[in-house]
Amino acid sequence: MDVVRILIAILLPPLGVFLQVGIGLHFWLNILLTLLGYIPGVIHAIWVIVKK
Repeated sequence: MDVVRILIAILLPPLGVFLQVGIGLHFWLNILLTLLGYIPGVIHAIWVIVKK
Protein backbone atom coordinates (compact mmCIF):
# COMPACT_ATOMS: atom_id res chain seq x y z
CA MET A 1 0.00 0.00 0.00
CA ASP A 2 2.93 2.37 0.61
CA VAL A 3 3.90 2.13 -3.06
CA VAL A 4 0.43 3.36 -4.06
CA ARG A 5 0.66 6.22 -1.55
CA ILE A 6 4.09 7.21 -2.88
CA LEU A 7 2.77 7.27 -6.44
CA ILE A 8 -0.17 9.41 -5.31
CA ALA A 9 2.25 11.66 -3.42
CA ILE A 10 4.24 12.25 -6.60
CA LEU A 11 1.09 13.27 -8.49
CA LEU A 12 -0.75 15.11 -5.67
CA PRO A 13 1.45 15.55 -2.59
CA PRO A 14 -1.28 16.74 -0.17
CA LEU A 15 -3.48 13.77 -1.05
CA GLY A 16 -0.65 11.35 -0.29
CA VAL A 17 -0.11 12.97 3.11
CA PHE A 18 -3.85 13.00 3.80
CA LEU A 19 -4.11 9.27 3.09
CA GLN A 20 -1.23 8.60 5.50
CA VAL A 21 -1.96 10.90 8.45
CA GLY A 22 -5.31 12.60 7.83
CA ILE A 23 -5.94 16.30 8.37
CA GLY A 24 -3.32 17.55 10.77
CA LEU A 25 -0.10 19.51 10.98
CA HIS A 26 1.69 17.52 8.27
CA PHE A 27 -1.24 17.91 5.88
CA TRP A 28 -1.35 21.70 6.20
CA LEU A 29 2.42 21.96 6.07
CA ASN A 30 2.42 19.93 2.87
CA ILE A 31 -0.19 22.17 1.28
CA LEU A 32 1.97 25.19 2.12
CA LEU A 33 5.10 23.52 0.74
CA THR A 34 3.28 22.48 -2.42
CA LEU A 35 2.03 26.02 -2.98
CA LEU A 36 5.55 27.38 -2.51
CA GLY A 37 7.01 24.81 -4.88
CA TYR A 38 5.93 21.44 -6.20
CA ILE A 39 9.22 19.63 -5.45
CA PRO A 40 9.34 20.53 -1.72
CA GLY A 41 5.77 19.27 -1.39
CA VAL A 42 6.66 15.97 -3.06
CA ILE A 43 9.76 15.51 -0.89
CA HIS A 44 7.80 16.20 2.29
CA ALA A 45 4.98 13.86 1.25
CA ILE A 46 7.37 11.00 0.52
CA TRP A 47 9.16 11.63 3.80
CA VAL A 48 5.88 11.47 5.75
CA ILE A 49 4.84 8.24 4.02
CA VAL A 50 8.19 6.50 4.49
CA LYS A 51 8.53 7.69 8.10
CA LYS A 52 5.26 6.12 9.31
